[in-house]
Amino acid sequence: MEASKTISAEWAKRPERSNMLMLRIMTWISLRLGRPAGRVVLHLIATYFLLFAPASRSSSRIYLSRALGRRVLLRDIYRHFFSFASTIHDRLYLLNQRFDLFDIKVHGEEIMRKAIADGQGIFLIGAHMGSFEAIRALGRSQTGLRVAMAMYEENARKINSMLAAINPDVVQDIIGLNRIDSMLKINDVLQQGGMVGMLADRTLGDDQTDEVPLLGSPAVFPIGPFRMAAILRRPVLFMTGLYMGGNRYEIHFELLADFSQAGTGRRGDIVRRAMVDYAALLEKYCRYAPYNWFNFFDVWRGRHHIDSAGGKP
Repeated sequence: MEASKTISAEWAKRPERSNMLMLRIMTWISLRLGRPAGRVVLHLIATYFLLFAPASRSSSRIYLSRALGRRVLLRDIYRHFFSFASTIHDRLYLLNQRFDLFDIKVHGEEIMRKAIADGQGIFLIGAHMGSFEAIRALGRSQTGLRVAMAMYEENARKINSMLAAINPDVVQDIIGLNRIDSMLKINDVLQQGGMVGMLADRTLGDDQTDEVPLLGSPAVFPIGPFRMAAILRRPVLFMTGLYMGGNRYEIHFELLADFSQAGTGRRGDIVRRAMVDYAALLEKYCRYAPYNWFNFFDVWRGRHHIDSAGGKP
């Protein structure tokens, strides 16, 4: 569909400038000042993006008006940016295995352990919500499992170069997508009984997309992550590591789909069902922790509702 092609082109052409810039800034601050002092600087970072990132500010307002169900104030957008900055700041400590700095509560761990009990590995499909590093920390500190992240190749290259300066040991946990050997690398992690995480709220370049209901209107999401799980016939868990303020995180696992018995003829229907269920879970956690979704794009493509205060979002 034409809307899908348009949003694919937009996501492919718009690099995560804010994410990478903030990661560079927070790396410098964290390595020199430590976490308490670094968190003071986060307020300046959030203010900078509030003032000088109009596209992200607009997307934040559109999203928050849906998640909060009311007129969005500047302090709401500021809180959204501050939460984003906080998770990037904390990423540096989690990558260096400073788990002692955080209070991390896990919900649904029994679901995750049951899914990996057969040793065939599972997919973790989430969103740009909270911190994936909190989930990877769980894999290292409690289960001893490898937790690899599969992402769009350009982002993988940039993040790998940044992580190499922080902790070279984590570079191997990033798998670039859209390469000839991508599927082989992902399957290798799964065959070892590991977990492969993918964020399914942005397209993977020219990947095919579909519309599913989210927060009141159809939203555009990529089919690729779900199709890959179906091809490799693995269970899929929805996962998110929510930032709850201060040093607190909540990790949530929920069963999303089990493609292990999916035949080729049923694959399309099962993938579609999984996408609808994914959007429902994403909406659930957007309502629960609204300042945690950091997908600063308009996934509704202009289908903006009139908020409860009677004005445009």
